[in-house]
Amino acid sequence: MRKQLIAAAIGAGVALASPAVFAQEDLNFDEYRAMLEDGNPAELYEMEGEELWKTARGPKNATLEQCDLGLGPGVVQGAAAQLPRYFADADKVQDLETRLMYCMEKQQGIDPAEIVNGKFLQGERRQMAALVAYVVGQSKGEKIAVDLSHPKMKEMYALGEQAFYYRTGAMDFACSSCHSQDDKRIRATQLPNITKPEGAAAGWGSWPAYRVSNSQFWTMQHRLWDCFRQQRTAEPIFGSDVTIALSVFMAGKGNGGEAVWPGVKR
Repeated sequence: MRKQLIAAAIGAGVALASPAVFAQEDLNFDEYRAMLEDGNPAELYEMEGEELWKTARGPKNATLEQCDLGLGPGVVQGAAAQLPRYFADADKVQDLETRLMYCMEKQQGIDPAEIVNGKFLQGERRQMAALVAYVVGQSKGEKIAVDLSHPKMKEMYALGEQAFYYRTGAMDFACSSCHSQDDKRIRATQLPNITKPEGAAAGWGSWPAYRVSNSQFWTMQHRLWDCFRQQRTAEPIFGSDVTIALSVFMAGKGNGGEAVWPGVKR
């Protein structure tokens, strides 16, 4: 039955993903999202990610079952809701993807360059997306609870806030150009006001997400990369400080809100 629901959801996603349908300004996407609530196609990625988590891979032929996401080795439940965070073993602030990359290197021997220099949805980044789906799915319904008390977290929050308002690129856009006002839309897409706690929670707490317009699962690193691309500015390096800083800023602003990962997006 579970597989039938997922298959039906994917079929619905394909049917509704045509350009003609998305051209309709009155598309009620909230209603469509509700239809997928119990059959989000991202569940396929979650299942794949759980298998990857438990599968021995890499030069060291090891699993990720001892990866410490912040709550202790191997603890996945609730971990994503408290990320990004400062990790003493790495002596840096890491988001979910850079933490997974750290564990993949240390425990499995997988070269981070395979991820950093790769392409989204291909190779090790495709594996990363599945792992992310699995981990965030274990925090669905949890309250966002990012600890900003460490000095390096405070530094990242400040950098993220600066980056959020920094105008750049051919269009002279900033993140704030789209995400600092209430009730702002681009066609059928509601743009959350990240400057307010409820808006930050709605934005941060619903990505990563399955995108019905292209039948792809996007992580937050992927989402941020595409935002930079749309600004017509330099695209960020995977896992770079600016991407993590923006995540700290959004998550910190959204503290106390509910995480609905993985989300469903246009």
